[in-house]
Amino acid sequence: MSAEAERKTETIPEWKKEEVEEIADLIEGYSSVGIVNVAGIPSRQLQTMRRNLHGSAELRISRNTLVERALDQVDEGVEELKQYVAGEIGLIGTNDNPFGLFQQLEASKSPAPIGAGEVAPNDIVIPEGDTGVDPGPFVGELQSIGAAARIMEGSIHVTEDSVVAEEGEEVDEDVANVLAELGMEPKEVGLDLQGVYSDGVLFEADELAIDIDEYRADVEAAAARARNLSVNAVYPTAQTTPTLVQKAEGEAKSLGLQAEIESPDVVPDLVSKADGQLRALAAQIDDEEALPEELSDVEAPAEGAASEDESTDEDTESDADAEDEAEADEDDDDDDESGDALGAMFG
Repeated sequence: MSAEAERKTETIPEWKKEEVEEIADLIEGYSSVGIVNVAGIPSRQLQTMRRNLHGSAELRISRNTLVERALDQVDEGVEELKQYVAGEIGLIGTNDNPFGLFQQLEASKSPAPIGAGEVAPNDIVIPEGDTGVDPGPFVGELQSIGAAARIMEGSIHVTEDSVVAEEGEEVDEDVANVLAELGMEPKEVGLDLQGVYSDGVLFEADELAIDIDEYRADVEAAAARARNLSVNAVYPTAQTTPTLVQKAEGEAKSLGLQAEIESPDVVPDLVSKADGQLRALAAQIDDEEALPEELSDVEAPAEGAASEDESTDEDTESDADAEDEAEADEDDDDDDESGDALGAMFG
């Protein structure tokens, strides 16, 4: 170590060394470590958030230089988080996966009033309706910031939805005061996750902001397509074998009917088929004396009734429908399994 480095080391206060050690212990103690932006969060709300995280994550706020030093000290790839150490930040550690951490932090955000000089996170709209404010100078304040307001029925009403600040626009003092008077809280306050290092991979916030329902549907659809491919390729697996057996059984039965094979499983259908053919033929004979008594009053099949070939086709279609229903049941089972897996992933 050079003399200059030794001098710098000697001048570092003991409390800073201890702080760096404690931050390093936090980094090494969790499987996922991230940087969160804490700018603009009131102290009371920050303490509430810290308490709400207890048991699932640990939040530590320290000087940026000390956080950077601790990241360098661990030096296991986690130093990549240094790019997010700017402004008012905190270090968060958890044994949850990064996606679960992101969802937890997003769900913990709460509405808050916006102050003068802050940037509108989206279009700020004063909605149409009764403000509940008695007639007075406030109607002029509303009108001065661009709200359509008038006195009606003994109070001040906004007559139509009014945009008083556009997204990305700096909120001036007049708008902030009016919004405060109306009790409106147009922004969300919470811990904004900037990046997370987990299992050797650095995740950025936009990579973690996924639609879980859409992701779940994609996985379930992929599982269903894979299963259908396996069935069509006659590739037996624990999931597809029951359907393959049922499909083979249906095809064998259809072949038996077509070939009139006198198998115990096919004979009842062959008898029904022959009976239908006999009755169809009897209905076409006009001479009652030419028919035995039990067939003398047989009428022609109703329009749209199945003929011999149609009967066979219906049997085949019935088998196919049974296969489809079985596949649908299997897909439901697959969906449940996929849902359980995703539930474990996103916690």
